[in-house]
Amino acid sequence: MSVLVAQAPRAEVDAAPRYPASRRVDLIDLSPRDRGLVRIRGRIRFWGGWILRIGVPISIVIVWQLVVSQGIVSEDQLPSPRTIGEAYQYLWEIGSLQDALPVSLRRAAQGLLLGGGLGLILGIFAGLWKIGEEIFDATLQMIRTVPFIALVPLFVTWFGIEESSKLALITAASLFPMYLNTYHAVKGVDVKLIEAGKSYGLSGLQIATRIIFPTALPGILTGLRFSAGFALLSLVLAEQVNTTEGIGYLVMNAQNNQRPDIVLAGIWIYAVLGILIDFVMRGVERVALPWRARVGIG
Repeated sequence: MSVLVAQAPRAEVDAAPRYPASRRVDLIDLSPRDRGLVRIRGRIRFWGGWILRIGVPISIVIVWQLVVSQGIVSEDQLPSPRTIGEAYQYLWEIGSLQDALPVSLRRAAQGLLLGGGLGLILGIFAGLWKIGEEIFDATLQMIRTVPFIALVPLFVTWFGIEESSKLALITAASLFPMYLNTYHAVKGVDVKLIEAGKSYGLSGLQIATRIIFPTALPGILTGLRFSAGFALLSLVLAEQVNTTEGIGYLVMNAQNNQRPDIVLAGIWIYAVLGILIDFVMRGVERVALPWRARVGIG
């Protein structure tokens, strides 16, 4: 791009000191010379990134298959990807996979909705009001250090061995990441922005909706992303406790019947769900935060 300089009046130009030609500075055109080349490089980086994201897992699966097929690792210890694929086909044919997947997704979604929503409300309340911080923060900071795995016996005692205990466990696991990120995001808003809003006559509600919440939104979405991951982790544990449906039930039933291929198939389902959740969260962040810069060094 070229730099434009406003012309001074004629009288000022005549009165300005004359510099020799050796001291004159010429303008430099900084506009890109070849925009087509820049566009091609951008496409190469985009598709190269996707090739790496997809190619690395595929390469691991290929090496895995070769290791098992060459007899380096026994099929009984580590079933090959081909055997796991046949297990998926078997589960699909008997209808177990179609029945289990919606149940697990419903449990994770309900727990995330309850835990994430409660964590969001508590985080905003503790971040905006001093009384909320005094009531909730110390207690939640203390409870969050307790592993949610240790809460399983307590929840079974309180809620029994039915769906209520599973939902309570997923809710508790997804509450704390949402609360912590929301609380710190609200507390981390620059005080100068709030003072500027007050100087323009904004009310407390207007400051919260126009300044605090938009500024804290990246931290809140980060909390949602962590909560979704913790909901999936707690789902794995919750479905090991006296369950008769869901992916966890398939895994436990396969373990009892000495079917490591179905066990690994269930584990891979959890892994794929984790990838899909992360992909969805990235999409939500891109839509909600289009102004945020993507920083990278290469």
